[in-house]
Amino acid sequence: MPNTPPAPSAITVPPAARHAEGVSNDEFRAAMSRLAAGVVLVTAQEPPLDPDDPGAPTGEDVGMTATAFLSVSLDPPLVLVSLRTGARMDELLDEQPLWAVSVLSESQRHIAGRFAMRGRVSDRLLFADIPYTRGEYSGAPLVGGALATLECRTEQRVPAGDHTLVIGRVLTARVPSAEGGPLTYFRGRYRQLG
Repeated sequence: MPNTPPAPSAITVPPAARHAEGVSNDEFRAAMSRLAAGVVLVTAQEPPLDPDDPGAPTGEDVGMTATAFLSVSLDPPLVLVSLRTGARMDELLDEQPLWAVSVLSESQRHIAGRFAMRGRVSDRLLFADIPYTRGEYSGAPLVGGALATLECRTEQRVPAGDHTLVIGRVLTARVPSAEGGPLTYFRGRYRQLG
């Protein structure tokens, strides 16, 4: 047939890798990688090992790079972050209701990459040379030079497949830096606008 348009290209995957609905993990990842997303650092502070003993060691700061973060509601102010079920941040936010978010700028790609590493040894080392302040409500690190920072309190946790959707009420929202553009994630890489 001379006027038949070419079929759209598709990723071919062996049938065993397909879900019952017909889409494979690779097809889904490829499609979703075409959605540009902002990059944030989600942080929280572990509770003290013994809350009744003021001399007990404080908990460690924990951080995680996230691209699945969005605004949910203006009244009340709510945000949502998607965490892999069983990840350290998922387990921590199950017991610690206070957490923070730093919206990373295009010059903070190194921070995003550092906290996205799998199998890292200690978050203490990851925070060592990053300038930050502590949130007044959460006590969590707020990254210096971030485009915006928010402190949140968990309102709801929703299991969703292999992730947990954590909805947080925003307790503080600040715009400490107006310099530079946002760091984005597109087609599997960190990118800058423009």
